[in-house]
Amino acid sequence: MSAAQPKTIHPSASSSTINAAGSTRRVGGEDEDEKKSIDQEKHTVSGEVDNVDPSEAQHGEHPDGGLRAWLAVIGCATGACATFGFVNAWGVFQAYYEEEILAGTSPSTIAWIGSIQYALIFLPGLIVGRIFDMGWTKTPLGVASAVIVAVTFLTAECTKYWQFFLCQGVALGLACGVIFGVVMGCPAHWFKRRLGFALGIMALGSSLGGTCFPIAVRNLVQTVGFKWAMRIIGFIEIALLSFQFATVERRLPPRKHSGPFFDFSAFKSIQFTLYCCSSFLAFLGIYTVLTYIDVSAASEGIDPNFSFYLLAIANACSAVGRLSGGLLADRIGPLTVMTPATFVAGILTYAWPFATSIGGNIAIAVVYGCASGVYVSLLAAPVVRMGNTQDVGVRVGMSMTIIAVGAVAGPPISGAINAATGGYKYTGIYAGTTVMIACCFLIATRVAILGGLRGKC
Repeated sequence: MSAAQPKTIHPSASSSTINAAGSTRRVGGEDEDEKKSIDQEKHTVSGEVDNVDPSEAQHGEHPDGGLRAWLAVIGCATGACATFGFVNAWGVFQAYYEEEILAGTSPSTIAWIGSIQYALIFLPGLIVGRIFDMGWTKTPLGVASAVIVAVTFLTAECTKYWQFFLCQGVALGLACGVIFGVVMGCPAHWFKRRLGFALGIMALGSSLGGTCFPIAVRNLVQTVGFKWAMRIIGFIEIALLSFQFATVERRLPPRKHSGPFFDFSAFKSIQFTLYCCSSFLAFLGIYTVLTYIDVSAASEGIDPNFSFYLLAIANACSAVGRLSGGLLADRIGPLTVMTPATFVAGILTYAWPFATSIGGNIAIAVVYGCASGVYVSLLAAPVVRMGNTQDVGVRVGMSMTIIAVGAVAGPPISGAINAATGGYKYTGIYAGTTVMIACCFLIATRVAILGGLRGKC
């Protein structure tokens, strides 16, 4: 933007005399208008400068493409596949443990293993995000990858509940959380205008893992037994995590002024606070269907050899939602896409317990998978846009930590409701209601940002 050029006034002696008598007010008014115009333009330029991320000015704009940027995103997708994708396969473990290894243990108790996994994927975000902003990438990725592989092999040797809880719940969840915290912040270093699309591609990894891991585990258990099934999964994890380690890297340098390790100043923003409340409420119910859909179908008399595929179907369809949601978010804004998708997910959660046929369960899995895929893929997009790129790890980490509280409580509450009522009807009502209230908070976030409902947000 070019600076405004002030007009130069060259009054003659005669005109000065005349103006002194009759036009002083007019000239003074012009000067005052000129001064206001210049001040306004200075204010505009200053505002534009203030909105520029200093790191971008020094290290160039986001590439928004190119080999290195896409390799980083594909590496993030691979890491998401090995971590969040594996955790998304918990439903098949829930069913197998109820039927075989942990038969006699209540579904609600077994569900705590999966809940701890879900929670610990998000809980380390506050610390990991801060570490990421400080410049640490390869060390947390390397250590966490080694732990995931080791724990996967150790799970093959577990026979008691507490062993599964510690290995598959706590250790695996924490290690996955460290990796997930890094890969959630990485795309924002490489993409800005196409960030939604990049996040959608990254989220495809978790869809792929959530689709393939349940099928692989189920068939491997039947073919080679549980121990060798977990060992084979361990070798798959080695391949996925090695590629991730080689390709995931940050673009911008560490923050020069790191400040306090735990910086809660972001919560001064009403938009950020409302969005975090929405995420917390959503995760109280968003994974209930994915956790129990195969078990509930089997309880309705559907062949267990088919019902376990429902989780894979839901995760496969979520890939459509993740990619299409990312593309739309770049055009009309992430909240514009997330809000209706969350509403649909809430409606489907209400409908899920009433699906008693194979066709009904498949329909629930397909539509719910698409809707929940949109929401999960764009989870970090609004947070990324609420500040500068250099401290994106802290903001994402704080929101992920809040999500963890909802993720750890949601499935066990659903399991306890199921145990108390002897069915999934009230479980669906509980989970669906939390998702719908989360949708209301998404709308409130939009209003807080735009001052109304219209606009790109």
